[in-house]
Amino acid sequence: MAQIDTSGGGGKKKKGAQKKMQIHVDFTPMVDMNMLLITFFMLCTTMIKSQTLQIVLPTNEDVKKEQQSQTKQSEAITLILDTEYNGDKPAVNAETGKTVHNIYYYEGMADTTFANPKYLQKEQFVGNVNREAQGIRKILLNKNKQVMEEYAKLKEQWKNKEITKEEFDQLAKKNASDSLKTRPVVVIKPGPNTTYEGLINAIDEMNINQISRYSIELPTHTDTLLLKHYEQTTGETIIRPTVRAKAVQAPTASAEDATSKN
Repeated sequence: MAQIDTSGGGGKKKKGAQKKMQIHVDFTPMVDMNMLLITFFMLCTTMIKSQTLQIVLPTNEDVKKEQQSQTKQSEAITLILDTEYNGDKPAVNAETGKTVHNIYYYEGMADTTFANPKYLQKEQFVGNVNREAQGIRKILLNKNKQVMEEYAKLKEQWKNKEITKEEFDQLAKKNASDSLKTRPVVVIKPGPNTTYEGLINAIDEMNINQISRYSIELPTHTDTLLLKHYEQTTGETIIRPTVRAKAVQAPTASAEDATSKN
């Protein structure tokens, strides 16, 4: 509560002198109000769990050492990632507003004879359209069909509260690594112009499709041969100078020029 003291102080003052007021403000009610507000916000605050990308890592348990780097041709699928550019900036889809990422994939061993017309195919990160998987997600879903069918059943049980969230996570992890089911082995190969977003999208697709066996490697000479032949047959430009490296080096060059001018 504020108090104003208008007393003259008991001493003599000159005629016409301005009276001085002494103001005293009591902040005790303000402190009480602050404590009430802090208590109110603490009780009404909802703690949000941090959203993190959970990656299901593969395991080498019960697998012989000489078989750890081997897989069946029918289970293998290789994804070569690429990002389109307009100048030195990633190209953006006018309709969706998202960066255009291309995936060139082949199943099994690479066919360098090009006898199979599907030696290399092209897809993109489309996701779901009308609740139906599209693009590369549809390809991976079909490759991991047995695991995803069981995963859908577990998800339905969790929604119906037949199992707890902890039980669902444990059963889903066990289902994803079930060796009795037909499961794909995916090799992700980011090209020199692929952005980090493209790589993250690929890893995200592994988690969405419950694929536990995958690796990230650099493209090989065989992959380059496939891409070159694909260019010749389709007329697309895939293999081009490393645009992303130039974009990264450009600020450094300009900084050096500025230093030399100074």
